[in-house]
Amino acid sequence: MGAIENRYEFIFLFDCENGNPNGDPDAANAPRIDPQDMRGLVSDVALKRRIRNFVQLAYENQMPNAIFVEHATNLNRPIARAHEETEGGIGAGEKGAGKKKVDLARKWMCANFYDVRAFGAVMSTGPNAGQVRGPVQFTFARSVDPILPLDLSITRMAVAEDVRGAKNLADYVAWEEQQPEDKLRTMGRKNLIPYGLYVAKGFISANLAEETGFSDDDLRLLWLAILNMYEHDRSSSKGLMTVHTEHAFCFKHIGTDNGNAEAHKREAKLGCAPAHRLFALVTDAIRRKEGVEVPRSIKDYELPSLDAVRAAIAAANLKGVEAHRLLDLASKNAGAN
Repeated sequence: MGAIENRYEFIFLFDCENGNPNGDPDAANAPRIDPQDMRGLVSDVALKRRIRNFVQLAYENQMPNAIFVEHATNLNRPIARAHEETEGGIGAGEKGAGKKKVDLARKWMCANFYDVRAFGAVMSTGPNAGQVRGPVQFTFARSVDPILPLDLSITRMAVAEDVRGAKNLADYVAWEEQQPEDKLRTMGRKNLIPYGLYVAKGFISANLAEETGFSDDDLRLLWLAILNMYEHDRSSSKGLMTVHTEHAFCFKHIGTDNGNAEAHKREAKLGCAPAHRLFALVTDAIRRKEGVEVPRSIKDYELPSLDAVRAAIAAANLKGVEAHRLLDLASKNAGAN
C-alpha cells in the first residue's frame, strides 16, 4: 500500500479526573502547568508514548508494526539489525557506512517500525541508519481552563528498609520485631488535579509520508490509537483519563475542483487552508456552560459537534477541506469503539 495522499490536521479533547495527566520531573512530578495562566500542559512526548503503547499492545510488537522506542531498551539494537538484514550486513566501524548502506537501513526501519513511519527517528546514534522526519506531529496539549495542582500526603502502611548487616530472613524478622509500630509506617506524596479538560492538536504531512511509507492503514491505526490511548494505560496516579470520541475530529484536505487533476492532487497534499483556522473552528466553540464557575466534568462545557464543525467550514468559506470524526475513520479497524 502506498503512502497517504492528503494532508490532515486533527484535534481531540481528553480530560483527567483526580489524577496527574503529565508529571513534570523538574517540579517534583507536579502536573505540568503554564505558570502565566495556570493552564495545564501535557507534552507531545507523553501523547506519543500512549500511541506507541497502544500499537505495541495491539500488534504484540510484531513487524511491520513493531515499536522502535520501547521502554528500557537500547535503540542501537534494532538499528544494528537493520544493517544485518540489508545488503552488505554490518561490520566494524559501521558508523562510517556509505550513503547507500545508510539508506537501505533507514528504509528497513521505516518498513518494520510503526513509530518510525509515523513520528520519525534519529537513528545515527550507533550503526548509522540516518534520520527520518515523521509525517505525524503533536503539539503540547493545553487545558481549556486553569487547573488546580494539589500535593497530597498519603500514608504507606509499611517500610522498605535495607537492614544493615541482614544476611537472611531471620535477620529481617528480628529487626522488624524490634521496631515500634509507628516506625514501620512512612508518609508519601501524591500529585493530582481535581479536573482538567485538555485540547490536543496534531498534523500529518502527505509529503513526509512519502519518505517513510506512512499509509492509509497506518493512518487508521493512528486514529484508533488516539481514541484508545488511555483505555489501556490505567494507573492510580493518572486517575480517570478519557479521550472523548464525540469530540475528536480531523480535517482532510481534498483539494478544490479546478478541472486539473494534477493540480487537484497537488493541492490535496499541500493543503487548502491554514491549520490555525481549522483548529479555531473547534476551539472557539468550547465554552463553560452558564453558571459553571469551577468545571468538574466535561458536562460542564458546551462543545461543538461534527455537524457544527462542518457548518463552520462552510460559513468560513474554507474550500477543499472535509471534517470527520476519528471514530468514523477508525471504524474500519477491528476493535474500534
